[in-house]
Amino acid sequence: MGQPMKNITSSSFRLRSPSLNSLRLRRIFDMFDKNGDSMITIKEISQALNLLGLHTDLTELDSITRSFIKPGNEGLTYEDFVALHESLGDTYFGIGDVEENEDQEESDLREAFKVFDENGDGYICAKELQAVLGKLGLNEGNEIDRVNKMIVSFDTNHDGRVDFSEFKTMMRTTLITTS
Repeated sequence: MGQPMKNITSSSFRLRSPSLNSLRLRRIFDMFDKNGDSMITIKEISQALNLLGLHTDLTELDSITRSFIKPGNEGLTYEDFVALHESLGDTYFGIGDVEENEDQEESDLREAFKVFDENGDGYICAKELQAVLGKLGLNEGNEIDRVNKMIVSFDTNHDGRVDFSEFKTMMRTTLITTS
């Protein structure tokens, strides 16, 4: 049987990292926008979160997002999504001190790692990475060769898997190169 569902109100899903730049936000928005209409509905957000194993309460999700949806629209535009992201960061997580932000970043990375490490063994193998990419609807999820190349490019100890330390390097490198 699969892992238990996580609740969206837990610390496991927060789009608040200061290093999550507009390019990364755009990628997330586009990933949630399943029908490509440049708008993400509450249903599309809920579906994407559920695919990641993050249980969402539609009423709670609606109350969080509704005030960011412009009158006449059925969902969030990219600009609305950015405003929602910024508001969540300001409202729930504040600026805090540098050490607190570093601790939070470490915690966020650990939670992200858990999404990819589906069997909980402390490593991300190619099949696990492929499964998550597939759940997200990304083309890389269909091509094991591309997934293997992703693993190899950050697998510094050459064991064929990505451990948490290698994952942190991968995430930080990705954030820096897309800034």
